[in-house]
Amino acid sequence: MGREICLFTNRTFTIRRKKYMERILVIILASLFGTAFYYWCDFMLKKASAQEYVRQRIYLHPNAICYWRTGLAFIGDYLYFCAPFQSTAIFIYTFAAILDGVDGLVARRCNLISKKGEFLDPLCDKLTYLPPLFGFSLLGIMSFNLVLTITYIEFFGQFFARKVLDWFGFSIAANNFGKIKAIIFFALIIYAALLNANRDFINLCDDILITGIVLSLSSIVFKFIPNRLYADILSMLNLCCGIISIVLANSGHLVWAIIAIMTGQIFDLFDGRMAEKHGGTKVGPYLDDIADFVSFGISTANIIYLYGGKHSLIIAYYFAIGVAYRLIRFVMVDKKKKDLPHGIFNGLPSPAGALIVLGSALFFNPAWLSLATVLSIGLMVSHVRFAHFGRMVLKKVPKPIFFTLGAIMIIILVYITKTKSVTLFGYFILLSVTAYMLVGRKMALNSIKAYKLSHT
Repeated sequence: MGREICLFTNRTFTIRRKKYMERILVIILASLFGTAFYYWCDFMLKKASAQEYVRQRIYLHPNAICYWRTGLAFIGDYLYFCAPFQSTAIFIYTFAAILDGVDGLVARRCNLISKKGEFLDPLCDKLTYLPPLFGFSLLGIMSFNLVLTITYIEFFGQFFARKVLDWFGFSIAANNFGKIKAIIFFALIIYAALLNANRDFINLCDDILITGIVLSLSSIVFKFIPNRLYADILSMLNLCCGIISIVLANSGHLVWAIIAIMTGQIFDLFDGRMAEKHGGTKVGPYLDDIADFVSFGISTANIIYLYGGKHSLIIAYYFAIGVAYRLIRFVMVDKKKKDLPHGIFNGLPSPAGALIVLGSALFFNPAWLSLATVLSIGLMVSHVRFAHFGRMVLKKVPKPIFFTLGAIMIIILVYITKTKSVTLFGYFILLSVTAYMLVGRKMALNSIKAYKLSHT
């Protein structure tokens, strides 16, 4: 009897593993196919003849593509939840999710952006990801109440908030919060399909749903704020993150203190871009510098002081001075230099310098933290040039890839928070800042070289 149970258990495990691997393969193939299709569209739509071809065919209009991808998603839902064709359903759904980037691409390249499209695109996103979320909640993979909550918020934003925005003449198009949220939900559905094949895998669904709820609320709130105030609000949020980090670190919550600083870095990443795009106020530049010093200087120095060992006070003091020197030099000297191309920093930016320290602090080794701090100070006050992450590096990344990477980063952070793997978090931070330093340095050298050639 025991042997029969063992054989049955092994057979069940083998079947589940086979189904799980099959779904991973299907997701990879669908992603490759969808990505290839997107870049084929991107390549073709650079041609005037292809743009004209699209304009003359209503079934290729961006709004029509919205209908196509929503229809495909409904077919995928039926095949997954009501028929025994789950692998086919995953392939169809993954391709439908990638089509979300194609309709925007067609609209921009063929000059077919319309008020109806601005309303229809986010509505079709909701009709694509909300039904399967309900399906997986009924299967017990995620919380039904959380899915119901996000549904209420989404349709409030779609049918009430957008109506009010339209009355006041504001844009009703999806913003960055909404786009990243949509990608996170598309990824969540694929992830839930994998969980459905192997329930032993760690379940992050509810955590990701909560993140999506926060992004959805942020998307609605920011639509009601005048564009010229975006930069100042983001700077204020960065400042608040720095203050919160100090409180958390002094209360013994190192990981949450570091997450607060990293959240501030996300706000800092976009405040300059918002100022360039929408303008700002007179106090904006000063507020930005104060927020940077508090978040990346004082709050990071506070972590050095608390976890840096014997000489931590002296090392923390010099780090704060290094960040202050870096910010003052940028404002008073580097901005006036004529040999620095736009978007090139003289010395490592203070957010990256803070990341070197924060990643090292998570290993709880005072000697390693002190060494990393000295390295960070040296790079910040040096004359080694780096490209601006937001204005140079991200601009080279296509928007769909940028939003996808943003979603992936959020999911990784959710996983690290769920598993409470402090060491993994440290590796993640150090790997991220190292990648930026390599890419930023390379882009800076290329930009400086091109700048010199154009001025000789």
